[in-house]
Amino acid sequence: MARSAGLIFPTPPAPLAPARFAATPDLAEASARWCEWLASERRVSPHTLAAYGRDLAQFLDFVTEHRGGVPDLAALTALTPADFRAWLAHRVGHDIGRASNARALSTLRNFFRFLDRRGLAKNAALIAVKSPKLPKPVPKAMSEDEAQTALDGGAGMEREIWIAKRDRAILTLLYGAGLRLGEALGMRRGDAPLSAGAMSITGKGNKTRMVPILPAVAAAIQDYLAACPHALANDAPLFVGARGGPLHPRLVQGQMMKLRAALGLPEHATPHALRHSFATHLLAGGGDLRSIQELLGHASLSTTQRYTKVDAARLLTVYDSAHPRAKGDSG
Repeated sequence: MARSAGLIFPTPPAPLAPARFAATPDLAEASARWCEWLASERRVSPHTLAAYGRDLAQFLDFVTEHRGGVPDLAALTALTPADFRAWLAHRVGHDIGRASNARALSTLRNFFRFLDRRGLAKNAALIAVKSPKLPKPVPKAMSEDEAQTALDGGAGMEREIWIAKRDRAILTLLYGAGLRLGEALGMRRGDAPLSAGAMSITGKGNKTRMVPILPAVAAAIQDYLAACPHALANDAPLFVGARGGPLHPRLVQGQMMKLRAALGLPEHATPHALRHSFATHLLAGGGDLRSIQELLGHASLSTTQRYTKVDAARLLTVYDSAHPRAKGDSG
């Protein structure tokens, strides 16, 4: 354990585990107040609080060695961007990954912001320190055959026929309209799209967008509602559990796990992969990026570009058909 004036932080794994953690009374008290604020006002989880504590303990231990003395609030105020960069370099030298370093830097920003707002210490040097760039993961799309297999494959896996039809309707909606799972499960019975066309969906940030409703999507929802044994009021959830209550996302995710095992689907076959496949297959079929951005409800085009991945063959095909110089030298 790392200790400081009555504070105990869980010790991180070697080799970065500090052998000791010392701080002057004013800094120790400020650290305690910060932890209390995180727990009582920010209501962070015990796991998160422990992670923040480890980050701060490691940083203060580094400062002790780096500056050659037990740190106090005045010492924190005097730190320069070079000091913070030296701390990050120290972590990198101990093979700490970018994600962990980004989180630790975020912890320090939080702590120094707390000190500033409480009038305990002020240091703007952190503004000059850039967070490590993190790779932006792109969910893998399923192939068209895999997506169709997922939609059709659950019919014989459930004893209750209506539950199988419910699951198929949900997955068809995710793939056919590009909805997030939360958006699909948040729909009301009165909003059920029972015919082809378009419908309004309210997504992240309370933003509303229009999404297409294909005949296959409308038919799957009609089929589910016709089989559902529960009487659903207009303001009730469209998709319900076995007892008629709201359907939890984990049940849908669990069903996809069953389908992966039973049908030999890839590990990335998840409900969200169906939404990603919706965008990827539209792009591969000639859809433009701006339109797909609107359909997905992305605030920025860069987000859509991460979701939609075009292979080199498709890019070369577009180039060959569209670029004047690709059609031969005219001159």
